[in-house]
Amino acid sequence: MLVAIDGPAGAGKSTVARALARELGFTYLDSGAMYRSVALAALQKGGGALPERAGALGELARAVEIELGGGDAVASPAAALPVLLDGRDVTEAIRAPEVSEAASVLAADPDVRAALVAKQRELIARGDWVAEGRDIGTVVAPDAELKVFLTADPHERARRRAAELGADIGTVLAEQTLRDERDSSREHSPLQAAADAVTLDTSGLSVEQVVQEIAALVEERESEATLADGID
Repeated sequence: MLVAIDGPAGAGKSTVARALARELGFTYLDSGAMYRSVALAALQKGGGALPERAGALGELARAVEIELGGGDAVASPAAALPVLLDGRDVTEAIRAPEVSEAASVLAADPDVRAALVAKQRELIARGDWVAEGRDIGTVVAPDAELKVFLTADPHERARRRAAELGADIGTVLAEQTLRDERDSSREHSPLQAAADAVTLDTSGLSVEQVVQEIAALVEERESEATLADGID
C-alpha cells in the first residue's frame, strides 16, 4: 500500500510522514531530500551558484546517486533516515537555508523533476510506503491507495519552520510566501491537492493527532480493499 502525503512547506509533512511510517510499519520516502541533494550537488559544482547552462541540472539529477537511509536501511521503517549523496552523508548539509532555496528553484526544472520522479517510482514500486512531497499524489503516484494533502495557516507554518531553523519568523514567512507562489505557479507539477486527496488542516493539531487521523484512513482503505477482494 502507498500513502501519498503532499502539501506546502511547514504543513508538517516530513514529521507526520516519519511518525506515520513508524506507526504503520511502512517505509518512509522523503522526496524533498532528493531535490535538496541535487541542489547541494549543483551548488557545490557551481561554486555556490546553480549552473546556468541549459540541461545541466537535469544531467546532474540523472547522474547523482541518492540513498535514503543508506543501503539496506531504506527497506526498513524509518524515523530520521540519513541521506547519502554519491556515498557521502549529507543529512545535515541539505537542510541549510541556501540549499532549501536552491531546491525550490531547481524543482521547477522539468528535466530535474523527470529524473527524480523516475527514481521515486522505482523506489515505491514494491512494498508498503509513506511517501511525502509536493506532487506524490498528482504526478509520482497518481494511483496511490490513499492521498492526503496537509495544510496549515501560513503564520503557523512559518512559526514551525522558524523554530526548526532557529530563524526570524518574519524572514521565514516572507521566504515561505515566495516559495508557495513559485511551487503553485510552476508549469510542471505545480503544488496542488489531487482531486481525490483528503485535505487535513494541521493548525492547532499535534503530530500524534494528525498521525492517528491518517492511520484511521489507512485502516478504512485497507478494509475497503479487503471487502472488494471478497466480493470479487
